[in-house]
Amino acid sequence: MQTKYIFITGGVVSGLGKGIAAASIGALLESRGLTVSLMKLDPYINVDAGTMNPFQHGEVFVTVDGAETDLDLGHYERYTNAVLTRRHNCTTGQIYDTVIRKERAGDYLGATVQIIPHVIDEIKVTISEAARLSDNNAKATTAPNADICIVEIGGTVGDIESLPFLEAIRQFRHDHGKEHTLFVHLTLIVQTSEMKTKPTQHSVGKLREIGIQPDILICRTPEILSDKVRSKISMFTNVPENSVVNGLNVESVYEVPLMFHQQELDNAIMTYLQIWTGSPKLQPWVDLIENYKNPHDVVDIAFIGKYVAHRDSYESLNEALLHGGIANRLKVNLHYIDSEFLTKRNVFEQLELMDGVLVAPGFGERGTEGKIVAIEIARTKQIPFFGICLGMQMAIVEFARNVAGIEDASSGECRPDHPENVIDLMPEQEGQKETGGTMRLGSQTTVLKKGSKIAEVYNKTKISERHRHRYEVMNNFVPKFVDAGLTISGHHPERDLVETIELSEHPWFIGCQYHPELQSKPLKPHPLFSSFIEASYANRQTRLNLLPKSKKTTSTSNA
Repeated sequence: MQTKYIFITGGVVSGLGKGIAAASIGALLESRGLTVSLMKLDPYINVDAGTMNPFQHGEVFVTVDGAETDLDLGHYERYTNAVLTRRHNCTTGQIYDTVIRKERAGDYLGATVQIIPHVIDEIKVTISEAARLSDNNAKATTAPNADICIVEIGGTVGDIESLPFLEAIRQFRHDHGKEHTLFVHLTLIVQTSEMKTKPTQHSVGKLREIGIQPDILICRTPEILSDKVRSKISMFTNVPENSVVNGLNVESVYEVPLMFHQQELDNAIMTYLQIWTGSPKLQPWVDLIENYKNPHDVVDIAFIGKYVAHRDSYESLNEALLHGGIANRLKVNLHYIDSEFLTKRNVFEQLELMDGVLVAPGFGERGTEGKIVAIEIARTKQIPFFGICLGMQMAIVEFARNVAGIEDASSGECRPDHPENVIDLMPEQEGQKETGGTMRLGSQTTVLKKGSKIAEVYNKTKISERHRHRYEVMNNFVPKFVDAGLTISGHHPERDLVETIELSEHPWFIGCQYHPELQSKPLKPHPLFSSFIEASYANRQTRLNLLPKSKKTTSTSNA
C-alpha cells in the first residue's frame, strides 16, 4: 500500500495538544492493524532541542539513535509502537543548514537558492523520509514505508515561522493526491457566556488563504458542541458536520484515543484516505483507563528536581511514574520539591511522610546539594530511592562523602579540576566547545550483575537504554565504593563505565546513569518504575502501621 499522510496543524493559540492528538490518532490506526510513523516539524531555527531551556521548551526527548528532539516525540512513542529517530523531528534550522551546505557544495549548479523551490523541496524530502519504518536499533536505512505517516506542524497558523512548512504540505497534497493526504486542524472554541466560534473561523480562514482546506476539525472545548454550534462551524469553515470533532477535556490524556473513537474519527480517516480494515482492537486502552480511574490505594512520591515549577520539563518522567502506578493499580501522588531549597535543616520534615524518593535528572550545579541531603535521608531512613542520571551521580557523591570517607567528594560539573571529583568528564569531552549533540546520547548496552536487585527487576542481565549526559563515575574511586558497601550492578561492556548502582542492605535503592523513562509506555510500563512504585507502596504500608495515629494521613496532592 502506498503511504498515506496525515498533516496536523493548530490554530488560535499554542499548547492545544497537537502532539496528544497526533499520538492518539496513531494509536487508533495501529489498533486497526496499520503500521504508523510520526513526525514533528518545528519552526524554530535551533538545529535541535538539545540546547533549549527546559523552562521554555520542556524536556528534550532522546531517540534511539541519539537525536535530541521535541517532547512530542515522547507522546508519539508512548501511544504507539513506532520507533522514532532523528529523521522524525525536523526544524527550520536543520532545513536551512542542509540547503546552505548543498549550496556551498555546488549542488544547485549556480542557481539562485530560494524558499521556493529549494527550501520547500527539502522539507518535502524530509517528510517522505519520515515515512520509513525503523527497527529498534535505528538502523533501517532501506526499511519499508509505514502505511500511515502522521506529520505534526509546530506553532500556530498565522505565525510567520511556520509558513514554509505549510506551503510544503500544501504542495504535498498537490504532488500525491487527495486520496493519499489528509489535513486535520486542531483549534480552540472560546468559552465565555456561550461558545464562540469566531477564532476557529479565522484560523481556518488563514489556512485557506495559504491554500489548505482542512478535512477534519478537532475543536478543543470543555463541553460537547451543540448541533447548532457544530452546524455553524461547518458552514463557515467548509468542513462537513460529521468531521467536526469534539476535543474534550479528559481526566487522563490516555482517554483521548477512546474519546476520538467514540466520535468515529478513525472511521472518518479511513473513509477520507480510502483504507479498509477490520474493527479496532481497543480493549487494552479500555483496561488501562479502568485501572487508572479505579486504583485500590495511593502512594506518595517525593519528586526532587531543579525544574519542578514547569511540569513539561519532566514530561516523560511524570508519565513513567504514572505508568508505574497503573501497573500496580495505585494512584501516584507526586510531591514536587525544588532541590535548590532543600537543606539539612528542612529536608526531613519534607520527606518523613513520603513513601518513595525520586531524584530527577538535570544539568549544572544549582540544586545539587539539596539533592544530596535528600538522598542521605532516603538512604539512612530506608525510604525507597530512585536516582536517574544526575540523581545517580549525586547518590554516588553522597555515598562517597558519608560512607566511603571521601569527605570532599563532588562532581566536576559543580567543581572543575579537583582530585576528589568522583564524577567528572571523560577525556574525550574535555575542551569541548560546542554543547549541542556532544554528550553520550542514544541507546547503549548495559550488562547487569547476576543476582543484583536491578537484574531481578529487568529479569535479564543485558539491556539497552537511552543516555543523555556528559559526566561519568570515575573508575579509580570504584574500589573504595565497593569496599564501603556500594554495589556496582551495571556497567557499559566496552568502555567499563558505571551504569547502575544499588545498596543490597536497603529495601530499594537504585541509581541509573541512563534515562529509563524514555522507554516507558502506558500499555507497557518500564519495569524499574513498576518496581519502584511497588516498593514505595510496601514502605507506605509499613510506615502507616508504625506511625502514631496523628501522623497517619493520606496526601491529597495530585500527580
